[in-house]
Amino acid sequence: MESWRLIDLDKADPFTAQTFYEAVALAVSRALSPNTLLLVQPSSPYVCLGFHQELGREIDLEYCKKMELPIIRRSQGGGATYLNSNQVFYQVVASKESTIIPVRAEELFEKLLRAPVLVYRRLGLAAEFKPINDVVVGGRKISGSGAGLIDSAVVLVGNIILDLDYESMSHVLKVPSEKFRGKMAKTMSEWVTSLKRELGHVPEVESIKGLIAEAFEEVLGINLQKAETNEEERRIWEEEVKSKHRLTEWLQMGGGRRLSDSLRAVKIAGDIHVAEVDHKAAKLIRVRAELQGQEIQDISITGDFFMMPEETILHLEAALKGTRLEEAELEKRISRLFRETGVQIPGMVPRDFVEAILKLREALPH
Repeated sequence: MESWRLIDLDKADPFTAQTFYEAVALAVSRALSPNTLLLVQPSSPYVCLGFHQELGREIDLEYCKKMELPIIRRSQGGGATYLNSNQVFYQVVASKESTIIPVRAEELFEKLLRAPVLVYRRLGLAAEFKPINDVVVGGRKISGSGAGLIDSAVVLVGNIILDLDYESMSHVLKVPSEKFRGKMAKTMSEWVTSLKRELGHVPEVESIKGLIAEAFEEVLGINLQKAETNEEERRIWEEEVKSKHRLTEWLQMGGGRRLSDSLRAVKIAGDIHVAEVDHKAAKLIRVRAELQGQEIQDISITGDFFMMPEETILHLEAALKGTRLEEAELEKRISRLFRETGVQIPGMVPRDFVEAILKLREALPH
């Protein structure tokens, strides 16, 4: 039986709550720390942006500034979201050499999300795991999660939702109209739920934390020992992690390589166009490209998907430059990159990206 640390960060400021586990992951990768389960609640609200998402495209920056909401880009994929102290985060950090941690992303979600399912069930709710990475009650989402690799550490993060502020959730996102926002808030309330909504009250937080620890011990077959963060983790967080997340370049990541025009198709000159398309596979893929005729000159691929490792998206974009919008050529290049890198994108396959990029042809004038 493996012995892991259990670290309770209690209520922590947004940057600590959202990013300290990255320092732990780097420490685990460097053999400075053992495998760890962290528990934490944000002490105040903030907005979290997915690794692959575009800041100005996803977030209502004016509203966030007005409400003094920090915006933090996480190191995993997924969508933008509003977070506050009505969530208890669990953050699993383990060496990929661990024999109890699945290698494949889908298997990682399926195995580790048994823990929050157990927590909700022991609180009296008929929770179920819903692939790729959700926990649902009565068909409504009650927990979200994300996973990734940080150096050689496997990370899975998720939450137990105590209560939800649907209005704030809808207001932090950038939308085309207030009518759309109203519809979005209504849809959120129909499809996302919480302990307070389902039980009529919020259970005591310390008891929930105890249930989380017990559930992960049971699911993983480990022994959790309460511990504190160590000096190396705190140093790594201060010198490497926090400094990175506070950089404007990190928050606006890709600003220099993302094409700025948000229109669906714009003629620049001659046969040069900028085009943008959305493709809904298991997750959203948004493709924006500069095209000369049918040839890709520059390309940006964003969305709310997960990719392990996340940086592989840069290699994919580079591999597609100079490629024509022809199915066989795209299939060959994308499949080869997936094969050679061993990248994992839970719930998605190379064909999803081929179909997304081929949609660029539809955006061009005929």
